[in-house]
Amino acid sequence: MCYSAEVYSDFRKYQRYGGTLDLKAFVDLFFHQGKKGTFTKLVPKAVRDAFDQAVGQDEQDVKAAVVQAYRDVILHYEEIVVEQTERLIKAQQKLAKMPTKTAENEARIAQKKIDEANARMAQAHEAAAQHDGFTRIWPGHYCPILIRDPATGERRIVPARYRCRLVGWTEKDERLKPGTYNARMDSLKTAWRGIFGHFHAVVVARRFYESVLLHDNQQRALAPGEKEQNIEIVFSPEPEQEMLLACLYRYVEPEGDEGGYFTFAAVTREPPPEVLAAGHNRCVIPLKPKNLDAWLDPDPKNLGAQYAILEDPIGAFYQHQIVQKGFDAEGEEPPPGSS
Repeated sequence: MCYSAEVYSDFRKYQRYGGTLDLKAFVDLFFHQGKKGTFTKLVPKAVRDAFDQAVGQDEQDVKAAVVQAYRDVILHYEEIVVEQTERLIKAQQKLAKMPTKTAENEARIAQKKIDEANARMAQAHEAAAQHDGFTRIWPGHYCPILIRDPATGERRIVPARYRCRLVGWTEKDERLKPGTYNARMDSLKTAWRGIFGHFHAVVVARRFYESVLLHDNQQRALAPGEKEQNIEIVFSPEPEQEMLLACLYRYVEPEGDEGGYFTFAAVTREPPPEVLAAGHNRCVIPLKPKNLDAWLDPDPKNLGAQYAILEDPIGAFYQHQIVQKGFDAEGEEPPPGSS
C-alpha cells in the first residue's frame, strides 16, 4: 500500500492537466477544518500556502478563508488552554492538601494538553515557510486531486481527504477499517463496487513512501530470537518525472454540522521486481499521460478498458532509499500515529 506520498500541493500544477479550480470546495474545506481546530493538523502547510499569491477576487476569497481558518484554530486552542488551566489549578489545589495519584494524573494530563494546545497555536501563528510546491501527505490529510465532473464533463481540481469513504459506509465503519486509502486492483470489483468505473481521479506525485520489515528489505529470514522491525523506504521513479497516480474518489454528503467533502484512495497493484526486492508487496500505479482522458472518463460497462490502463503504467524503475527513523526524506517529522 502507499501509506504516504509526496504530492503537488499547489493547485496551479494541476491546471496544466486541464483542471478548473473548484474554489467553493476549498473554501468549504478550510471553513469546516478551521471550526474543528484540525486545519493545521489535516491540511498540510504547503496546501494552506497555495493561495498566498492569490490572483483575482475568487482566489482572494479563498485566501481570506485560509486566514479565517487560522483564527478559528487559534480560538479553538485558546479555549482548550483555558479549560485545561482550570483543570490544572484544581488538581494542584488537591495536591497541596493531600497528594494522590489521581490528582497527580489530572495535573499531568492537563499540563500535557496545555502544552499541545500552545504548540498548535504557535503553528497557526507561524509565518509562511518556503516550499517547492510539494508536500507529504498521510492518510487523513487533504490535498488537491484532479477529477472529471460527472454532471458537466469538465475537469475539476478539488481538495480531498486521503482515505476514501466506501459506498454505504459511515464514519464508524472508517474507524473500524481505516485502510481505505489503498484500493487493491484485485478488490476493485468487490469492495470498490460503485466507485471503480464511476469516480476516477489522479494525484500528481514525485515519490511515495512505504513501511517494510527490515528483514524483508535485507532479503533474509528472521534470526532466532529476532523481533520484527519496521523501517521506512522512499521510492522515486527513474527517470525522474511527475507521476499521475491512479486514484478512486467519492464525495461524502453534508450531514448535520459536518460539511460535505471529497475522499480518495490510491489504486495499487502487484509490485515490480525492484519494489518487491526492497521488501514491499504493493505498488502505486502511475498512469501514462496518454491514458489520462480515458481514466478520468470511465465507462462502467467496459471495466476491461480501465484494467488495461492500470496494467500499462509508465515505464519507470523505482530507486529506493531508507528514510531516517522519525523523519521523511525532506527532514520533516511525520504526524503522530501515521506510521
